[in-house]
Amino acid sequence: MTADHDSGTTAGCEPELSDGLKTFGAVLKALREAGGLTQEEFAPRVRYSAAYVAKIEQGKRFPPENLPGRAGEVLGPVAGQVLAAAARSLRRKAGLASWFLQWAGIEEEAITLYAYECRGIPGLLQPEGYIRAVFDRRLPPLSEQQFEQQVAARLERQALLSERPNTSFSFLVEQAVLERQLGGTEVTCGLIDNLLAQGSRRNVEILVMPLKQPDHSGIDGQMYLAETSSNSWFGYVEGHDSSTLLADPKVVSAMLQRYGKMRSQALSHEATVGLLKQMQGAL
Repeated sequence: MTADHDSGTTAGCEPELSDGLKTFGAVLKALREAGGLTQEEFAPRVRYSAAYVAKIEQGKRFPPENLPGRAGEVLGPVAGQVLAAAARSLRRKAGLASWFLQWAGIEEEAITLYAYECRGIPGLLQPEGYIRAVFDRRLPPLSEQQFEQQVAARLERQALLSERPNTSFSFLVEQAVLERQLGGTEVTCGLIDNLLAQGSRRNVEILVMPLKQPDHSGIDGQMYLAETSSNSWFGYVEGHDSSTLLADPKVVSAMLQRYGKMRSQALSHEATVGLLKQMQGAL
C-alpha cells in the first residue's frame, strides 16, 4: 500500500496504542520465556512464523485475535487468559493507527493477497527510488530520521514476495499511475524494471488497467484483500492519514466481486509486459 500507518504518521491515539503494543509484546515474551521456549520453538506451536512472533513481542504488530487462545494451548490456560485480557484492553485503545497494524499482521500471514491501486504503486512493488520519491513529497515534511525509518520499513515489508512463495499475490495498477512518472525518468525506469522482475515470480501477478476502459468496475477506488490460512477474507482501504480494516463478509464479498471483474478488464499478463517494455523503451 502506498501509506505505512505503522510508522506513526496517524494522529490521535498513536502514542497510547504504541505503548500498549509494546506492553502486550513484553507480556507475551515474559510468558513465553517462563514456559522455557525460544521464539523459534514457540512460533510453530502457535502456527505463526518466528519473524511474526518477534514483531509482536517488539510491539510492531497488532496481535491477531486467535493468538491468546493458541498461546494458552502451549503455555497453559492462565497465560491464555492473561493475553486475552491484554488484547481486549489493547483493542479498546485502538484507533486509526491500529488498522494498519492489524492489516500488516494479516498481510504477513495471508495465503492470498489482492491489491488495486489507482493513486500510486502498491508499497510491496515500490523500488527504493520510488519509495524515496513518495516520502520526499510527504506533507507535512518528514524529519531525516523519520524519512529513513519509513524507507527502511517499506523495504523490509517487501520481503514478503520472496519469503512467502506459497502466497498468491495479485496487483492491479492503473496505467495513469505509471504515466505520471513520479520522481522523474530515472525513478520510472527503475520502477518498470522492478515491476517486470517481480511480475516474473511464479506467485506474483501484475496487471495494468489501460487508460481507456469504458467497462471499469473500480469506480469505488483503491482496495486491498487478503485470505487467511483459515480461508477468511478481510478488506482494507486507506487515504489521507486514515485507514479501515473491513471484516463484514457482505462488504468483503462485494470487494472480491469487484476485484474479479477488474481482473478481466485489465490487460493480460502478456499485454502488461508488452506495455511496460514499450513504456520503458520510450523513456
